[in-house]
Amino acid sequence: MSNLAKIVEWRGDVVENIHHALICIVNDKKQVLMQSGDIHDQPIFYRSALKPIQAIPVFESGIIEKYNITSRESALFPASHRGESYHIQELESLMDKLEIPENLLVCHQSYPLNEEPKSTCLWNHIPKRRLFHNCSGKHLGMIATAREKQWPIESYEETHHPLQQRILHILSYLSEIDSNFIHTGVDGCGVPVHAVPLYHMALSYLKLGCPDLINNESIKQAVNDMSIVMTKHPEMIASHQFICTALLEDSNIIAKGGAQGVYAFALKKERISVALKVQSGNENVWPILIACILERLHYQNQSTIQRLYQLRSKNIVNDGGQIIGKTTIEW
Repeated sequence: MSNLAKIVEWRGDVVENIHHALICIVNDKKQVLMQSGDIHDQPIFYRSALKPIQAIPVFESGIIEKYNITSRESALFPASHRGESYHIQELESLMDKLEIPENLLVCHQSYPLNEEPKSTCLWNHIPKRRLFHNCSGKHLGMIATAREKQWPIESYEETHHPLQQRILHILSYLSEIDSNFIHTGVDGCGVPVHAVPLYHMALSYLKLGCPDLINNESIKQAVNDMSIVMTKHPEMIASHQFICTALLEDSNIIAKGGAQGVYAFALKKERISVALKVQSGNENVWPILIACILERLHYQNQSTIQRLYQLRSKNIVNDGGQIIGKTTIEW
């Protein structure tokens, strides 16, 4: 096992925080190009990085064509939206087209994740809604798919529901690990979430970035369709000033993060995928870490790397903008 990568935050000449990271980088021959830590045995929950895989049955189901769902609306199925007005507008349109009442969503009522729309809700005494939950697009897709397949709707979040079993089967297929060895828990929004070793997570994202590696035609077409809408509408997957959107603005990248420090992405032309887990669960260090990984891979699109550094500079500044520290990465 290789040593863990370290993201070190300095205040002056004193180390203030150290974040250890598991990292796995694979090529299209499934060879490990770089690794940090245990990538073969330790199970890692995908959290919301699972959303593109959870959305595959939606793109397989035919509901997008049947209900005349736009590409902008369909981008919400694999999204972790931040509750901006443009997200809610498309979600309400999606809910109307699918004729799904909001109370069927099992995700809890919440306020938007972004501060401005949350403040707007509080100022105008707008109550929490299930639609404001960052996973609401995923849930609308799950309900619509279950209904289209004539599966029970009320229990769509249960582990043994046919939809959740289909998702587990697709995950097993893409990650190349027997489903009996996939760990299952419950995500924050109430649906099953799965854990696999980081090597297998990287393999699953390799297939998302290189659909030609997928032999199953139905899954391959769904992945193709989903990849198109994710890169066409990156603002729907997260929002401005957020890493998923910043990466997806590069059409060569398919990417999605999850809670507690999990991130995965693939470089399509280079046919390389990366899966990582910041063990402290910290997400603020993602931009610096991923920018560093892209630099180590000699990634040619410098504008993508610069967007990441704009989200989080290596310099640490105080409230007045004065540089008072730095962030370094040690491999």
